[in-house]
Amino acid sequence: MSIPAGFDELIHPATRLSVVALLAATEWADFAFVRDSLSLSDSALSKQLHTLEEAGYLELQKEGGGRKRRTRVRLTDRGRAAFEGHVAALRAIVEGAGPAAASGTPPRQRHDSGAGR
Repeated sequence: MSIPAGFDELIHPATRLSVVALLAATEWADFAFVRDSLSLSDSALSKQLHTLEEAGYLELQKEGGGRKRRTRVRLTDRGRAAFEGHVAALRAIVEGAGPAAASGTPPRQRHDSGAGR
């Protein structure tokens, strides 16, 4: 089986995929929210954010200073497109891996019998 178009090796590792999926549901997210939502340490999250930022998938915004420093993060248009392409590629892989795909027969169609109406 060939790898479908859109599969993104950078996003694919579980932690990065979780970060990008979480950010895809929002415009901006606080660092602490992402960290706590994914049960990551500050350093683990920072490392993943740095990798994604270098690829142009994220934008980081730092505000304030000292103890009141706040970091916010968001997906860029490039990051959102990469995530959507990766999700589509994963769906193609999953849909092509079922029992029907292995036997070469088309998947069964579900029909509504109208029972219970």
